[in-house]
Amino acid sequence: MKKVVTFGEIMLRLSPPGFLRFSQANSFDVVYGGGESNVAVSLANYGVPTEFVTRLPKNDIGECALMEMRKRNVGTNHIVFGGERLGIYFLETGAVSRGSKVVYDRAHSSVSEIKPGMIDWDQVFEGAGWFHWTGITPAISQSAADVCLEAVKAASAKGITISTDLNYRAKLWKYGGDREAIMTELTSHCDIILGNEEDAEKHFGIKPEGLDVTKHGHDVTAEAFLSVCDQMLKKFPRAKKVITTLRGSISASHNSWAGVMYDGKTMFQSPVYQITDIVDRVGGGDSFMGGLIYGLLKYPDDDQNALNFAVAASCLKHTIVGDANLATLDEVTKLMGGDASGRVAR
Repeated sequence: MKKVVTFGEIMLRLSPPGFLRFSQANSFDVVYGGGESNVAVSLANYGVPTEFVTRLPKNDIGECALMEMRKRNVGTNHIVFGGERLGIYFLETGAVSRGSKVVYDRAHSSVSEIKPGMIDWDQVFEGAGWFHWTGITPAISQSAADVCLEAVKAASAKGITISTDLNYRAKLWKYGGDREAIMTELTSHCDIILGNEEDAEKHFGIKPEGLDVTKHGHDVTAEAFLSVCDQMLKKFPRAKKVITTLRGSISASHNSWAGVMYDGKTMFQSPVYQITDIVDRVGGGDSFMGGLIYGLLKYPDDDQNALNFAVAASCLKHTIVGDANLATLDEVTKLMGGDASGRVAR
């Protein structure tokens, strides 16, 4: 299997222990993660050769992030060094009726100050079959957006499959870039597009027909998303599939979870899982993307099975503390087969 390359920012995550609020914290738990690194970890965990590309500061914290990737068997051969700091985000984990909170501290991070020409993409993509980026990277800075475009153009020229998770982040996109123009150009190179109805509206002005996203985004049905899929495929003719996750937020601790995939002809729908005691939902979308890439590589002629794998994998991620999904192939396939008992394996 050819390697999968991902590009983006890995950050230091600091969280009060358990469900403490920021104001109660006397210490913070340390985790390293980010959208694209989380996808790489998922894939490496399934046995797929991966390469994560980023820019890290040459200091002890940057080395810790590097070691975390190596520990998870993610390739780090094309990481470049420079800049002063690793980006940080603080996470307050919600419960029941209290939602989680994220505070970013990533200004002037090493990746935010990356410049075109710093990464040899021809070398990076040697032996690669897939490239994945997310909408988070171009939201960090104009120069990060420029490097992301440099990457997708290089991957496109080599005929590499390109995927994106549109990942709109309201707390980013502060540098004044033309979000719609930037995201439109980047997404035009993509074969696989993952995004929900909010991503489609915020990035491209595409809205589900007859649905107010601001009021009903958590209740979007597969049928309602079909209009978004049709509009996305029309706007991005290179794309072969449009996918979304369907999260029903009953509370911070209880979500329903499913996914749909549309190839222009058929709308595939996954089973719906009830995640009744969420441990950590951060990285849920990344675990879905990692599962989806694996599923599409493993089952190239079976979109239903690929989608089912992605949803089962991301369902299990909600039971794992940290950004990345550490569920095994056996655990995912077991859940796909209908065994959600959680019985002790002896």
